[in-house]
Amino acid sequence: MKLKIKSTLLALLSVVLSINLTSCVNDLDVTPIDPSVTQTFNQNSVFAKVYSSLALTGQEGAAGTPDINTSVIDEGTSSFIRLIWNLNELSSDEALCCWLTDPGVVDLNGNKWTSSNAQVKGMYARLYFGVTICNHFLEQTTGITDAETVKQRAEVRFIRALNYFYLLDMFGNVPFTEVVATEAPTQIKRADLYSWIEKELSECEADMYDARQAPYYRVDKVANWLLRSRLYLNAEVYTGTAQWNNAAIYAKKVLDSEYSLCKPYKLLFMADNAGTVDNSTNTAPNEIILPIACDGIKTKSWGNSLFLVASTHNSDMPNWGSAGWGGNRARAALSSKFFPSGKIPSNADLTDLTTAAGDDRAMLFAFDRTFEIASNKETDFKLGLSVMKYSNVRSDGGATNDVLHTDTDVPLLRKAEAYLTYGEAVFRGGAQVNGLTALAAVNALRERANAALLQNLNLNNLLDEWSREFYFEGRRRMDLIRFGKFGGSDYNWEWKGGSRSGVQFSSDYNLFPIPSTDLNANPNLKQNPGY
Repeated sequence: MKLKIKSTLLALLSVVLSINLTSCVNDLDVTPIDPSVTQTFNQNSVFAKVYSSLALTGQEGAAGTPDINTSVIDEGTSSFIRLIWNLNELSSDEALCCWLTDPGVVDLNGNKWTSSNAQVKGMYARLYFGVTICNHFLEQTTGITDAETVKQRAEVRFIRALNYFYLLDMFGNVPFTEVVATEAPTQIKRADLYSWIEKELSECEADMYDARQAPYYRVDKVANWLLRSRLYLNAEVYTGTAQWNNAAIYAKKVLDSEYSLCKPYKLLFMADNAGTVDNSTNTAPNEIILPIACDGIKTKSWGNSLFLVASTHNSDMPNWGSAGWGGNRARAALSSKFFPSGKIPSNADLTDLTTAAGDDRAMLFAFDRTFEIASNKETDFKLGLSVMKYSNVRSDGGATNDVLHTDTDVPLLRKAEAYLTYGEAVFRGGAQVNGLTALAAVNALRERANAALLQNLNLNNLLDEWSREFYFEGRRRMDLIRFGKFGGSDYNWEWKGGSRSGVQFSSDYNLFPIPSTDLNANPNLKQNPGY
């Protein structure tokens, strides 16, 4: 089941019609298919594929019959999770990757990508794969009004909006379609796509599950509110008009919901973070609003949470329960969020820096590491602090399902985001909701992390709090752009623009380019400025 990058949406027509999955969302099994045979529509199977496409890359376990063309990038790299992480973290002040022979990585590290970048092409294809599966499901279920189908359609509309949100954020003016068709789609303006997403989320909300009533791994109304608050928080970037009031209103709806912060922080990123679903007392599901399901047996992939765990560890680090690939580590700009002096205290436990930092979120490792990443040695994993945020270890000490492939669900949406969204929106001029101050909202996360409370807010410490709470979670580029600290900015970090000391790059790079192959195939498309 392959998606060719060339004429991306046209090629998907035959792809989605060949889906014959026999899984259900609860057990997440996916049965291989014969992609040469067109099958009749199986509603529950295609519904399961909508969700499983967030975690899996094809139809045969970790590799085999990939969703998108592996002549561009290998199947493991083509994962939704891995591509979102690479484009948003490697391009930012948080992460630097050692794997300079991996297609596209050098240019992401150094903010020099082009319309031929393999990672950019892969991200574009992965998101349109998700859109097209959703379109297929919605077309095939039009007019069906039983209660189960109504719920499914609302959730699929949400997942389609989520895919389009990432296209909006990363690519701006993009091809747009709500159907599966052979005609080349037209290009929608960024502001118009913003309005479509806003309308789509508004219309599907009523038919979604109430808070925490959905089966685990499926979305509810709170996920809808959180995505809307994120959309409004970035509205000025996307449309030119700020929406601070709406960002605060929808963030407060999330804060007032039945979800709550999980404590301690580290439980959110462990192998049993599905809680009772994992036969565990881990309380992470109290906070995680949209988990991407990962299971060492049922969802084998080289690009799901295995990538997050393995790429950040190697053999000299404390047990993390899986492989160690020694690839991604912290740039000094991230480490300095916890150690502003640029140095680790001499009496610190170098294998666990949370105490030295006075912040439970400082899940960093400094033994035999340097704080900075030295000139011309960026391929050495031990240059730069290591990040221990993700692990395939259970909080109860029990065995995981597999010694390599991970059980750790990816917390794509979690309640903590609403605290910072509310705090930032109110600080920037949004009205308080029911008397909650911006400072109190931000300090709720610092209190959870056992960190000293802030006495006041400013744009710099707000941006730093976004990093301290969400580093290595695949969103940093978006936050830097909103704060005017990405392309065209004098905010600096090591290896910015490909230079050890950091150099500016154009604000054109606040958007990724439409892949050259799709431009060549679709005459309706116009490239983003600067490419």
